[in-house]
Amino acid sequence: MIHLKNIYSEAHAFQTAKESNLLCGDSFYLTLTEDYFLCVLADGLGSGKYAYEASQAAVSVVRSNPDENVDTLMDFCNKVLLKKRGAAVAILKVDFKQKEFEYSCVGNIRFYLYPPDGKLVYPMPVTGYLSGKPQKYRTHKYTYEPNSKFLIHSDGFVNMNTKNLLNSCQSIPALVAHLKVKQVNRSDDMSFIVGTLL
Repeated sequence: MIHLKNIYSEAHAFQTAKESNLLCGDSFYLTLTEDYFLCVLADGLGSGKYAYEASQAAVSVVRSNPDENVDTLMDFCNKVLLKKRGAAVAILKVDFKQKEFEYSCVGNIRFYLYPPDGKLVYPMPVTGYLSGKPQKYRTHKYTYEPNSKFLIHSDGFVNMNTKNLLNSCQSIPALVAHLKVKQVNRSDDMSFIVGTLL
């Protein structure tokens, strides 16, 4: 589990591998600075070694280029997945000074933002996966209100009434604990990133 926190944001990430697998086919990377929060979640196709290698390749290229915009990072991820298994990839980048964020996703990763007014933000992903072939991206840009909470998860996540959960007054560590308890599905790799934009 990873925990990052500063005066602008707090985020936790957690994952489990498919039952009996030593390697998780999901990979993630998070970084938090005074200017931005950046995270990527990649779900390698299938499970095991080759899914792990694909998701790690996508995450590594984002880790190496944190100052790039989301469109560029998605393109880098696609190129690095050529001749690999392929992966669903989602990237979130938050600009604290502008109070806005960019989000792009190809594949079955889900993102939800819950602002204080309760109006859910749910950008639709592009279907498919990244594999090095020519790919169109759909990058969404939104402003956000302070104290908005977000959740990103791969398809192994056991869903629940996340809107009520994230709209509750629980702290982020309490939310993480609650979400972890619900993740009883071990038939797939599972990752989630939950946090708040202060």
